[in-house]
Amino acid sequence: MPIQGFLFDLDGVIVDTAIFHYQAWRRLANSLGFDLSEEFNETLKGVSRTESLDRILAHGGLTLPETRKTELATQKNNWYLELVSRMTPADILPGVTAFFSQVEAAGIRTGLGSVSKNARLILDQIGMMDAFDVIIDGTKIAKGKPDPEVFLKGAAELGLSPSQCVVFEDAVAGIEAARRGGMPTVGIGSPAVLTDADLVIPSLERLTIADVLALAPVSRA
Repeated sequence: MPIQGFLFDLDGVIVDTAIFHYQAWRRLANSLGFDLSEEFNETLKGVSRTESLDRILAHGGLTLPETRKTELATQKNNWYLELVSRMTPADILPGVTAFFSQVEAAGIRTGLGSVSKNARLILDQIGMMDAFDVIIDGTKIAKGKPDPEVFLKGAAELGLSPSQCVVFEDAVAGIEAARRGGMPTVGIGSPAVLTDADLVIPSLERLTIADVLALAPVSRA
């Protein structure tokens, strides 16, 4: 079946708030008596807030009750939102606006597939709320990536089958989620990292609709 829909991750594809997450998580770790490296932060890409906190606490050798973990997750999110609240359309990554113009002209439907519960806030800050036909975020899913739920729901709300949708992702967990959902993938980043993506590019700059539509369908795992 021909490709009719594009599903985009948010962070690392449309904007880059990874540094905000890192600053907030590192501030939290420091408050608990240990530090986080940028390398460790890379392992949190595409991972939910709850799982990220679990990984960070394990990294710091801490075991805490659920009530305390809830408090810490909320504190981290508040610090993160302070940084997000300063975002503007200037924070949209290079090539995004031009590529979305191509997508609109081609009549391809678009969806956001992000585990972030702050996705709508970010889209509002950068002026892209109306750029998507459907928005699936962390408030609409029960399972984070690499589970394919976020993308399967996106395809369903677009009224398309998974094989009719291409996923744009910057994280290994996101690529795995898309492939498990039976969707071809465009990786944004390094080919050495996104080894399972069908096409890997450094950014949406110079990417054409024809490049994406040429991708072969994949079998659902």
